[in-house]
Amino acid sequence: MKKILLACSAGMSTSILVKKMLDEAFEQDIEVEIKATSVSEAKLIGDNWDIVLIGPQVAYELDGLKSALTKPVFTIDQTLYAKADGQKVLEFAMSNI
Repeated sequence: MKKILLACSAGMSTSILVKKMLDEAFEQDIEVEIKATSVSEAKLIGDNWDIVLIGPQVAYELDGLKSALTKPVFTIDQTLYAKADGQKVLEFAMSNI
């Protein structure tokens, strides 16, 4: 099972995207664990996940997260984030794990 961690300021706005991604994973029969959290918590637990995706509103944290973690870290595309496009974000995450 793959594990995808989404992070934003407090983990609130990414929780909507997590729900959409989980719905898409269910429809595609993909076994995945997805969680929303804050950037500060992601720095502490991110290495326990296969990939960390951060919201575009905290893109300034990208370099700090990449320095703190050994796992892949990416900023979620702004348009996909705004649309809460669970399918495309899930595809992106799975292709970068």
